[in-house]
Amino acid sequence: MTVRIAGTASYLPRRQMTASEISALSGIPEDVIVERFGLSGKHIALPGEHVTDMAAQAGKQVLAETGTDPADLDAVVYFGSTWKDHAVWHAAPRITHLLGARRAFALELDYVSCGTPVAFRVCRDLMVAEPHLKRVLAVAASRESYLLDYTNSRSRFAFNFGDGAAAALFTRDGGVAEVLGSEMVTDGSFAHQVRVPAGGSAEPASEETVKNGRHLLDVFDPVSMKEGLDRVSLPNFVRVAEGALRRSGFGLGDVAQLCVLHMKRSMHEGLLAALGVPADRALYLEDTGHMSGVDPLLALDRAARLGRLSSDDVVLLLAAGTGYTWAATALRWMPSS
Repeated sequence: MTVRIAGTASYLPRRQMTASEISALSGIPEDVIVERFGLSGKHIALPGEHVTDMAAQAGKQVLAETGTDPADLDAVVYFGSTWKDHAVWHAAPRITHLLGARRAFALELDYVSCGTPVAFRVCRDLMVAEPHLKRVLAVAASRESYLLDYTNSRSRFAFNFGDGAAAALFTRDGGVAEVLGSEMVTDGSFAHQVRVPAGGSAEPASEETVKNGRHLLDVFDPVSMKEGLDRVSLPNFVRVAEGALRRSGFGLGDVAQLCVLHMKRSMHEGLLAALGVPADRALYLEDTGHMSGVDPLLALDRAARLGRLSSDDVVLLLAAGTGYTWAATALRWMPSS
């Protein structure tokens, strides 16, 4: 049974933060922010703008552009940042309400930066398993720029975190792309490295945790994490990419467009080299930075709007999320007729 993408959309907050501003807050030279971090700037949500608001904005856009009535949606799936409007709370029901999707059920995927390829896999499998589902909307948003302490050098790898949202509408008929195979791999030895230390059951919130900044993003052991990821990250990216493509009947040489999460420039270039993908086949999100599970879907939306995709092109969605899970899903772009 074929599952397709009817359309995509994205949303970026109006407020922008430049590399110069990041430099001033962090003490890192601006040229390092631009060249090594690969970041000319990023978008920042307004104080009252939350992940549900941004996700609904992207969702409304793709529904309008595909001519889809929200009342015709069977499900709304949220797969964005786990840092949402409220703690111990699901964002998907409110997004469903904001969209006016009165008939849809809400599903929440508690994923981080590997969200896009995982969500595409889950939505495809959900529709294959339940043939009565005709239209499923997947939305993601991130507001993790608010979790950053630019004076904490342990978390400097996250200084590229920005805010934004993206959406994709899954359907059975027509559409612009067919959803193909997926692959994932997890290495739980990194599970405690990146986290917001306080606020959960391991370290409940208190006056002391607030005073000590324990509710912001931190890295337990940056040196150990870097050494560990340097050994396994590229091989795992290649492993999931090859696996998703193999299950789809393709290989790395068939990739016409790579949609990957934002990472530092040297890592991005190393990944392209390991995959054998030319630089002109992968958008680099230097103006947005990293937005949790949003990046690959935003890159797909941009590639489509820029006319970078042609009939029968193989598109690879590729990401990794702290924890650590690497994931990939392949798509086949379809004729416009």
